[in-house]
Amino acid sequence: MSTVAPVLSARDEERVAVAARSPFELFWQRLRSDRVALVALGFVGLLVLVALLAPLIVKLAGAPPPDKLSPDALTPSFGDPTGPSSEHPLGVDGAGRDILSGVIYGARVSLGVAIAATGSAVFAGVLVGTLAAYHGGWIDTIISRTLDVLLAFPILLLAVGLASACSFHDGGCLGFIHPGLTVVIVVIAIATFPYVARLVRGQVLSLREKEFVEAARSLGASDRRIIVRHILPNLVAPIIVYATLVLPQNVLFEAALSFLGVGVQPPTPSWGQMIADAVPGFGSDTAWWTLVFPGAALVLTVLAFNLVGDGLHDALDPRSRR
Repeated sequence: MSTVAPVLSARDEERVAVAARSPFELFWQRLRSDRVALVALGFVGLLVLVALLAPLIVKLAGAPPPDKLSPDALTPSFGDPTGPSSEHPLGVDGAGRDILSGVIYGARVSLGVAIAATGSAVFAGVLVGTLAAYHGGWIDTIISRTLDVLLAFPILLLAVGLASACSFHDGGCLGFIHPGLTVVIVVIAIATFPYVARLVRGQVLSLREKEFVEAARSLGASDRRIIVRHILPNLVAPIIVYATLVLPQNVLFEAALSFLGVGVQPPTPSWGQMIADAVPGFGSDTAWWTLVFPGAALVLTVLAFNLVGDGLHDALDPRSRR
């Protein structure tokens, strides 16, 4: 007796092909189809490379260090900043500092602060959010109300207060807190982690009622094993997406704090500090470059990270596509 092989429709063949691929292959296929996200990802990779190799790139470009003052580069009559030239490709600011060096080293500061603050916020948010949602009861109530207070707290006032307290020569809190990168990272992490905790709490509240969690609990698995082996792996995708969306916000946050004078302190270059120094002379005809170049670097960086975050969101959760 002859048997007739079943004929698969085009939809069935597509389902079989999809089922044969690993989750990473499906993710990469969706991400690869998003050309805008790939271009933005390439720009982010180039920016990270520039930040890591900042001293070498500045040396190869023939530019002076960002903290070096070059009075000879100013106009001899009034001491005004000069525009792009062969010695200074992006010009100099009012103090004679090279704009190109400041933009390159500013990428290192902005990315370093944003990555450190985002990593700290994600770690604290996952820990607090998981603890609140999984145990529930009075633990969830206390943590949730604390997060509400932190979300309502004016974080810029906290930054200004810490900077003012640390402005003395011995720092604040009996000398344990000094102005600089550490204060900026702590302030940004405090401002960001409640949002991560809220997101994780909502996800864990849904996951703890799933059948696989009930099955693990019925088999005698401890709470720690359930959280580490069953709940946290299901939080990787939303955490990655949210971290990529929070990171550009933290870049802007660092720039805003530096613009207000409570962020990264000179002579460490920062895009926000460069923009703040350029604002008084922007109205003149000879100092537009002092604001345009660091401002363009900031805008392009934030835009690239946002596009990458959107691409990751669509690739990890195709149901969210419109």
